Amino acid sequence: MLNAIIRLALSHRLIVTGIAALTIVYGSLTLNQLPIDVFPDLTKPIVTIMTEGHGRAPEEVEVLITLPLENTLNGLAGLERIRSTSGIGLSVIYLEFSWNSDLYRSRQLVAERLQLVRGQLPKDAIPVMAPIASLMGQIQQIALSSKDEKLSPIQIRTLAEWSVRPRLLSIPGVAQVISIGGGLKQYQILISAKKLNRYQITVDQLDSALSKISQNTTGGFVDQGPQELLVRNIGAVSSIEDIEKTVIGLHFGKPVLIKDIAAVQIGARVKRGDGSYMGSPAVIMVIQKQPGADTVQVTKSVDEVIRQLSPSLPESLVINTNVFKQANFINAAINGITSKLKYGTVLVFLVLLVFLANLRMSLITLMAIPLSFFTTFIAFKFFGLSVNTMTLGGLAIAIGELVDDSIVDVENIHRRLKENAALSHPRHSLRVIYEASSEVRNSIFLATLIIALVFLPLFNLSGLEGRLFTPLAASYLCALLASLLISL
Repeated sequence: MLNAIIRLALSHRLIVTGIAALTIVYGSLTLNQLPIDVFPDLTKPIVTIMTEGHGRAPEEVEVLITLPLENTLNGLAGLERIRSTSGIGLSVIYLEFSWNSDLYRSRQLVAERLQLVRGQLPKDAIPVMAPIASLMGQIQQIALSSKDEKLSPIQIRTLAEWSVRPRLLSIPGVAQVISIGGGLKQYQILISAKKLNRYQITVDQLDSALSKISQNTTGGFVDQGPQELLVRNIGAVSSIEDIEKTVIGLHFGKPVLIKDIAAVQIGARVKRGDGSYMGSPAVIMVIQKQPGADTVQVTKSVDEVIRQLSPSLPESLVINTNVFKQANFINAAINGITSKLKYGTVLVFLVLLVFLANLRMSLITLMAIPLSFFTTFIAFKFFGLSVNTMTLGGLAIAIGELVDDSIVDVENIHRRLKENAALSHPRHSLRVIYEASSEVRNSIFLATLIIALVFLPLFNLSGLEGRLFTPLAASYLCALLASLLISL
């Protein structure tokens, strides 16, 4: 079979040359389309459940919320471990499933169990599943601040929540956008105890009245012959005056309004944390990516969306997209390994030139490296692999092996051609090349096969180790087998 491949290559030299050129072109195009990341996808199927405890102490959060949820969620199919944290007013539960579990099916099973536990939790405690996010977590941070403090913290946070965040969430690959800092806008009602006593209004009456406002309700419809007129009760609050004019009770037959017993103002919700940038108050927006998304591409899309959105925002709003970018670390890591590959290629060429003492032979042998690389990139696309430190590390390990087959083959062919040229009746050069290549082909094939077999056990690794080292082995073997084919 190997001899047949050699005969075919010698008989159709132009076709083989054309295939090599097409491989380089298509491989370079494929390389530009491959996703880029620091590591392979190491995201284990994890479902995160967050439940607000609304001011409860950690002890009450654990007893009233965390424990009932853990007891109900235990026993799910594929569940390996449950971790939880109970803090001030917040319960967070992490459900870790086995590596071969379908994350979407696991989330469905969790949702079914959450329906069963609702009755065991406090009425104001509603468990919510967090969006699916990558293990690599946040890929970018954006800072929103005010130039010369012309915008208040409330205004900056409002712009972040209602103008910037929806646009960022619409980007493919973005899982979640979390805003930190600034001030969350709210209507604050400052009650006067003296006025409550004067109008004989209780706090419960005020609370009941406030819970019923800010709602648009239906009043049915009115039949007007050929038309039906829809009756609407407009009760949604849109200003301070709407709240001030709300009736909360009667005093000697006269309605008592909220403005009679309290002052209404717009303020910021009590802060549980804050954000700053370069020593100044700011709203920090943390962007998390979806599993499998291309970090570099998502980061470029975020920067482009911010660039398009900036003209529609106030001039005094300053947006800095370079607070933190995981893409910078990725590019640095990829560029570092790429430079090592370049230096390795140059070093291999110099060694070939010294030991072969023939520039033409050295260049022919060196061509095995780029052809093997581009063939490997095509294989990456076929197998769904990304360009990361592990796959490039596999290529870096293989760079010396890639020229082994070609060196033996080219050196033996060169020696046979010199011997043939010294004969009084030299034979046809193609026949000499075929025989010279056939002499060493079986040895080269077996040597390459033995090296490949050494890496096969890596494909049997499971868990995190398998996710980390399998791409390295796949990259190495693809390059090695490609070099074997190229040497033929």
